[in-house]
Amino acid sequence: MSYNTKYNIQPDPSGFRDWDDYSRQIDIEYRQSIEEGLDIEKYKPLFDVAQSLDFDRYKLELTNILYSIVKNAETRADYKYNEPSSLEEIKELRKPYSFKVNIPASKEAFSEKISGAWYGRICGCLLGKAVEGIKVREFWPFLKETGNYPLHRYIYKSDITEEIQAKYEYNFMASCFADEITCAPIDDDTNYTVMAMKLISKYGKDFTSKDVIECWIERQYKNSYCTAERLAYINYIQGYLPPASAVYKNPYREWIGAQIRGDYFGYINPGNPELAAEMAFRDACISHVKNGIYGEMFVAAMIAIAAVTDNIKDIILGGLAEIPATSRLYEAIMRLVERYDSGVTKEEAFADIHAEWNDEDAHDWCHTISNALIVVASLLYGEGDYSKSICMSVETGFDTDCNGATVGSVLGMRGGESAIDEYWKKPLNGTLETTIRWANKMPIASLVKNTLAHLPEDLF
Repeated sequence: MSYNTKYNIQPDPSGFRDWDDYSRQIDIEYRQSIEEGLDIEKYKPLFDVAQSLDFDRYKLELTNILYSIVKNAETRADYKYNEPSSLEEIKELRKPYSFKVNIPASKEAFSEKISGAWYGRICGCLLGKAVEGIKVREFWPFLKETGNYPLHRYIYKSDITEEIQAKYEYNFMASCFADEITCAPIDDDTNYTVMAMKLISKYGKDFTSKDVIECWIERQYKNSYCTAERLAYINYIQGYLPPASAVYKNPYREWIGAQIRGDYFGYINPGNPELAAEMAFRDACISHVKNGIYGEMFVAAMIAIAAVTDNIKDIILGGLAEIPATSRLYEAIMRLVERYDSGVTKEEAFADIHAEWNDEDAHDWCHTISNALIVVASLLYGEGDYSKSICMSVETGFDTDCNGATVGSVLGMRGGESAIDEYWKKPLNGTLETTIRWANKMPIASLVKNTLAHLPEDLF
């Protein structure tokens, strides 16, 4: 072809995954914007039409206009929440909470806790990984049919017969099972924890948000990232620096992605939830806003507190003290805690989550708040028991591997490795596999050792 030949330059839709293409997710953008309180309801017919169109240049042009509407929209006058995305404003809206601190007496005691946090996260993730994406209308019947309801053990490949698979839409055959692995398998929930460790090793604790995303680009390929993280990655290499990388055409900006990235900042800040949350903020703001950011801050703070107290309520409420008391996330979790205190049963609490959030809807399934509620309910009703709590968090559905990992991380830190039954650890063979360059296969003992090196120097 001659360089002078005129030809039509258009993006080929087959080259996009849904996560990459804002025009295919415009219905999620509308829902997200309404929940944020943006005054765009009068434009709903345009959003509906845009979502229904096949991909072509006109759909792209229309969704560009809709993005401009969202970007310039005012907040409704009757919107009751105040949800900033800057650290200074977040700090102004916190509600303090005091808790009793019991610092472990020695480096060995901290080693036990850090080891528990790593194993807790990895085992909880593995429990949920086999059924990530399943809907409860199929999950609960499957568990009952395989003698695993209530959930109390790993889901095995040996549970899946051809007869059982034929009954369900969920493709069990494509899953990863604890009875067919030789080490902990690759998963974004564990990739990010290792990534944060590498981030601190390279940039130190004063890392910037730009450092985080540079680390992402250096250490993993684009296909290792999903939803908000994937778009932040794309946005950054196109020149949108944090925090713009979180906002530009990102309908997933309050999804769960940041909430699964905060654990390491809790690991290395025992008893200091404020600093753990601040580090989590620097990480979260490259891909998320508002409650998407708060989810990561909340989890990091909870883990920092779990290092110095056994009290589950203190862990939860101390974590909440690091996010705005004027936010949807804070309100939802406080309502759950208050209902727990009033005697609401476990079954009623989880039914309430399912009544509010629809696991058949992608936005609900992957949202920060729905999954944070599952984490908190599992911590409360699991009463500090590691096995009971991770099983509860996975059995409930929604983002099963994420919630199992987060609950496991909190309780692993709280109780140490000795609180985790050998049954859960055995399939891992002491090794974690990742997609991170120069850390593809890591002995878990090495992860613990490296983490201990990042603890505050004046701790012992």
